[in-house]
Amino acid sequence: GRGRRIVNKEDLNQTPGPGSYSPERAPPLNAQRPPCYTIGTRTRYRSADPVPGPNRYTLPDLMGPQIPHKPSSASYSFSGRRKVGAPSEDLAKTPGPGQYGSTNPDIYRQRQPSFSMQSRTKRLSYSSTVPGPGAYSPEKTYGQLHKSPSFSMGIRHSEFVVPLMVHVKE
Repeated sequence: GRGRRIVNKEDLNQTPGPGSYSPERAPPLNAQRPPCYTIGTRTRYRSADPVPGPNRYTLPDLMGPQIPHKPSSASYSFSGRRKVGAPSEDLAKTPGPGQYGSTNPDIYRQRQPSFSMQSRTKRLSYSSTVPGPGAYSPEKTYGQLHKSPSFSMGIRHSEFVVPLMVHVKE
């Protein structure tokens, strides 16, 4: 393995003394420490997306008093809007919702297990003993009872309960 190679056989009989340990340098026992070893591979860092973000639209400024090289015009007008040069001129040039690449969620969330130790669940085998949709008839259920279910507002009476007899002295 990767153990220390023993050069001198006299080193086998030597043990460390009391001064060679330093327990004050050890972390507290109840402190949380990351694991020293892992089974899986390291997560690769996410590369930069070639797709622009939602705030990266570079539409040309049409006009404005804050831009010195653009002519500014009146704030109000009586004419309609022009479609030439407007963002809605050709809607096919605007990016749709499916144009952005999706990121693997294992990169920014806890990775889910990719295997299980449990056996697969077997499919139910449908046979002719399973009742069909026409086999259900709730009206036949209540007809088999001796009497319909009802509510009682008083004390429960049973023919098996012995009546309470109290001996009264005269």
